[in-house]
Amino acid sequence: MTDSPGPSDAGPSPEALDAAAPAAATSLRAVHTPNFPAMLRGLGGSLLVTTYQAGKLVMVRDEGDHLNTHFRTFQAPMGLALQGDRLAVGTTVQVWEYVNVPAVTAKLQPPGRHDACFLPRDCHVTGNIQIHEMAWGKGEELWVVNTRFSCLCTIDRTASFTPRWRPPFVSALEPTDRCHLNGLGMVDGRPKYVTALGQTDAPAGWRADKARGGIVMDVDTGDLLAQGLSMPHSPRWYAGRLWVCESGAGTLGFLDPRTGRYEPVAATPGFTRGLDFAGNLAFVGLSQVRETAVFSGIPITERLAAEERTCGVCVVDLTRGEPVALLRFEEGVQEVFAVQFLPGRRYPELINDDANLLENSFVVPDSALADVPASLRGA
Repeated sequence: MTDSPGPSDAGPSPEALDAAAPAAATSLRAVHTPNFPAMLRGLGGSLLVTTYQAGKLVMVRDEGDHLNTHFRTFQAPMGLALQGDRLAVGTTVQVWEYVNVPAVTAKLQPPGRHDACFLPRDCHVTGNIQIHEMAWGKGEELWVVNTRFSCLCTIDRTASFTPRWRPPFVSALEPTDRCHLNGLGMVDGRPKYVTALGQTDAPAGWRADKARGGIVMDVDTGDLLAQGLSMPHSPRWYAGRLWVCESGAGTLGFLDPRTGRYEPVAATPGFTRGLDFAGNLAFVGLSQVRETAVFSGIPITERLAAEERTCGVCVVDLTRGEPVALLRFEEGVQEVFAVQFLPGRRYPELINDDANLLENSFVVPDSALADVPASLRGA
């Protein structure tokens, strides 16, 4: 598979998803509702989407009357973490760190189009810890959901990872995915909420009750905030509420802090996983859900037939409590993991395979700029 540099689609009908011819030499094909580009334009940003199944990071960019879906290849990318101009991407055995270098946009084609360019700055080998969600915290710490070891960890330059927290019911640090810890919600730069698929202490013990064993926990206290959920994911504190995807039901909702009850706000046509917000809109990742033992028996497979389930990104209006726009992958992508809104970056680029550009792009500290000829500064 190769990058898709052109538009994913355009079309006149606001009632239907509009399709266009796929870009040459690619089987990654996307369609969208006509209102999606205007939404991103109004917000002044773009989206990043990871799909570990297809091995791609997708940049979703407004291009007037259509979206441009631009792909970069990674080894099973999952978690994303954005903090200002810093971006981290979690893959099978590595965490890649990128930095936005705006001066490089002048070298990109077409001229004048791009407003951000993320270049690789660091790579840390973790081993296959089954990285799930990630987030930057205080002190520039990168927090990682280490699913295989059932813990939250940070990156340690002298080790694969540094375990920092695990659920009280998990008795040992070993690579057996005891509870399928998966989602991470930050508050004030610290981990505050996590989701897991079971309150279990046996290797892969969560699988026995995957359809209704899901939990939401408070990291500070170790208390259960909710239980009995179907494969919960992506806890987020936003606008005074704790939002959660009940992935197995295909819904987005929030938890009532008094009762621990999950209140669904919107039902979507896919397995909900990956969540970010902008204004009164929520961007929710959707997966088709494969017909495998892991996903059998969950509510969405009973609510929607296989051909009705969608992979892509759904936009939910939080005020109205309903989906208002949709990007759908029609070929090449069946599962989405992370969705990240990039404010202030309408047309970003990320470089991970352009050897010439990487060989000839240099960033030095501000303290060294006085020694750089004026003709080269920002060139």
